[in-house]
Amino acid sequence: MTEKSWFGLKRSEIDWFPKIDYGKCISCMACVNKCEHRVYAEKYGKPKVIAPKNCVVGCTGCQSVCTKHAISHPPKSYLQRLAKRNDFKIGCQCGGKSK
Repeated sequence: MTEKSWFGLKRSEIDWFPKIDYGKCISCMACVNKCEHRVYAEKYGKPKVIAPKNCVVGCTGCQSVCTKHAISHPPKSYLQRLAKRNDFKIGCQCGGKSK
């Protein structure tokens, strides 16, 4: 299996994933239910980030559904800095080939 990438950057090198502030979290599991990428799991009645690199780079859907603002992601400026890297590739990277 090849490593996942985001616009040519290795996903393993991108620190984009949710963080939970358990001081604010009420364990409603909205984040667990929202995420389709298995980033979260319920552990001991609380949501836990178990697969941070499964998080889609730039996605903040779980953060949006958290009514207590207990979920955070890196600032969008982090993604802007990544986009300025020399190895960042713009486009779909299909090489113009359609299926």
